[in-house]
Amino acid sequence: MTYGYARVSTREQKEDRQLIALEEAGVRRPALYIDKQSGKDFKRPEYQKMLQRLKKDDLLCIKSIDRLGRSYGEILEQWRMLTSEKGVDIVVLDMPLLDTRRGKDLMGTFLSDIVLQVLSFVAENERASIRQRQAEGIAAAKERGVHFGRPVVPVADNFSAIVLAWESGLLSFDDALEKSGLSYSTFYRRLREYRSLNE
Repeated sequence: MTYGYARVSTREQKEDRQLIALEEAGVRRPALYIDKQSGKDFKRPEYQKMLQRLKKDDLLCIKSIDRLGRSYGEILEQWRMLTSEKGVDIVVLDMPLLDTRRGKDLMGTFLSDIVLQVLSFVAENERASIRQRQAEGIAAAKERGVHFGRPVVPVADNFSAIVLAWESGLLSFDDALEKSGLSYSTFYRRLREYRSLNE
């Protein structure tokens, strides 16, 4: 049986190119598994489902090694588990040297192992670079005055008067919320801040 695995990092990304390549390699839709999440580890629902179905002498096709994952150590561990323990063949479509059906002799295995280690390292290195670029982008945006997270809700000028009226029973809690223009959780957060300033 021939299986195909595709992965994109977010729900917004498209896996079309991977699916076309996998179908051209002979993978049929019922045997295609697609995850839309990070490749940092292998706790992915569709990947795990596929693992349960893979049996000895099945073939697993992936478009590129970084679609399998982005963690150097975990890619090597998954590859070893699939090929050695499960007896599954793997082909990486954009890297013909990574085809376990070929070169099962010592030299073929040796070359395949070297290529796999280099590509796995590159995949993890790219993941680290993406994280660094994100951190640099966030830092640069903060320097430009871009704010992240929820916008700060301004407190009404008469917040202290509202609190006093509520605490003395002149206002119901719902009326206090309405007059302050705050949500339940924001009101209590502001109340804690107000009380700490006035202790």
